[in-house]
Amino acid sequence: MVGQERTQAEQEQSATVALPHLVPGLEAIGAGAYVVDELGCIVAVNSHAELLLGRSAAELVGQDAHDLLHRGPQGQPLLTTQCAMRQAFHSGSPAQGRDEHFERGDGSLVRVSWVLTPYALGDTGPGTLVVFHPPGPAEDTDRGGEGSSETLSDFERLALLADTTTQLTSTLDVDEALRRLVGLVLPRLADWAVVDLITERDEVWRTVVVQADGDALVRHEELEGPMPPVPEESVMPLSRALRGIASALAGAETYRGTEPDSGIMVEQRRLFETAGIRSAVMAPLRSTRAVLGALTLGRAKRGAFTAADLPLLEDIARRAGLALDNARLYQRQRKVAETMQNHLLPHLPEVPGLQLTVRYLPAPDASQVGGDWYDAFRLSDGATALAIGDVVGHDLEAAAGMAQLRNMLRAYGWSQQEPPSRVVERLDAAIMPITDVTMATLVFARLTETDDGRWQLTWTNAGHPPPLLVTRDGLAEYLTDGHGILLGTGVRTPRTDATVVLPPGSTLLLYTDGLVEAPGHTLDEGMHKLRRHAAALAHRPLPSLTDQLLRRVQPPGHDDVALLVLRTPGRDGR
Repeated sequence: MVGQERTQAEQEQSATVALPHLVPGLEAIGAGAYVVDELGCIVAVNSHAELLLGRSAAELVGQDAHDLLHRGPQGQPLLTTQCAMRQAFHSGSPAQGRDEHFERGDGSLVRVSWVLTPYALGDTGPGTLVVFHPPGPAEDTDRGGEGSSETLSDFERLALLADTTTQLTSTLDVDEALRRLVGLVLPRLADWAVVDLITERDEVWRTVVVQADGDALVRHEELEGPMPPVPEESVMPLSRALRGIASALAGAETYRGTEPDSGIMVEQRRLFETAGIRSAVMAPLRSTRAVLGALTLGRAKRGAFTAADLPLLEDIARRAGLALDNARLYQRQRKVAETMQNHLLPHLPEVPGLQLTVRYLPAPDASQVGGDWYDAFRLSDGATALAIGDVVGHDLEAAAGMAQLRNMLRAYGWSQQEPPSRVVERLDAAIMPITDVTMATLVFARLTETDDGRWQLTWTNAGHPPPLLVTRDGLAEYLTDGHGILLGTGVRTPRTDATVVLPPGSTLLLYTDGLVEAPGHTLDEGMHKLRRHAAALAHRPLPSLTDQLLRRVQPPGHDDVALLVLRTPGRDGR
């Protein structure tokens, strides 16, 4: 049947999940907009689209956009091979078109111009943003004026705003957001782009100064750097923009022959003179909470900006401000998380005769803090305790749970001179009533020196990857004994201990699963890789072994990784 060429398998897979968190971003576009998933089913729609299509969001979300909306000039259903929008959707590249027809809820047709661009949906997979509106009379008129925003058609403005929304909302890195912003406005709208940002200490920093030189974008770092403070009374355009008052136009005459009223005016005049800017527009970069800075677009080789350009540039600046605010909030959370993690992870004790080293690598795509942890501390009877564990989660709550677990383990280990299995049984019994930890894994070990100068390891394992023991000669063996269920299940089963005497000059590795788990590979493959490389590096000094092992084994886009490595003295005592 026409319009139903999707396979049965595709239809079964298209149990579309609505994504309402996308709607605020779509509302900011100011035209009809909807997002489809990788099968072309609508997952989010804005109110402009509801109005233009005469259909509610409930009637749109979950439907195949092509089957529901796309029609020929006479209202006839279209084969996907006849539909320009569907073909562009399958190509996965940005596209635009005119004179297409959508069917409204009452059966009537609305003629639309549209722009389509890939749109990240996060964990749910790739998506596509569709922005559309009834074409205006200006869209069929070529108004000339190369590169001038005032000569962009309504459709071209709409496409630019849609592209701005897509690109800026798909990154949480401030530097990357600024790079994308510059690429959107240069050379399309201006010859120069300048971004001044207000720091958390209310200082102004000229963060980006970029010139469009043909198709190349040239960064001018000599014009970047700290700026004077924002004056409270200045009426000059940049000062007003940085205070969030208004956007404004400026020309070379704005700064020529005028007595400076602030240090910022001096710096802006220097920029105009150095860059040869003859016309500029400055717009505030705002979040919903504060002014973040200002965007300056300058022209040195083309016609001047006019008041007609301000709405478009303000719209771009508004989208940029929201994206930068999101990125800043994310990076601030990441910094807090990293600081918390650094304070939570302990310093290692000095144990005569033993070498100890640790590494902790946060997950690059999480909030930079997780439940992976390690510990090493002296016990009341002189033995040394070793621990490696993982609390479920990758957020501050997981880190807090990890701190609770570690502190409780230290208390039990110090006060109860018992085998590791008994200490962990006590810990497991206390987790549910005392902590916020849902589930966790743990290897807890007790290391003692024997009368003949060798080192004996006794351990118990609560659902954690097994320790790896590597001899000086490169023989590697996983210590799989002493294994039991993970912590926090509520099941009370006796735990067992295992004991081994560590050979002279051997290396013991305690690690978390982020080192051996990688998408598309089995756990056995990851553990085999770790064993092979650890054996090959057995002769290396301990810090070198640890660093090289992480470089060779750590999966790309890894989970957070904790690694605790111990080496016993050789036969010569070293």
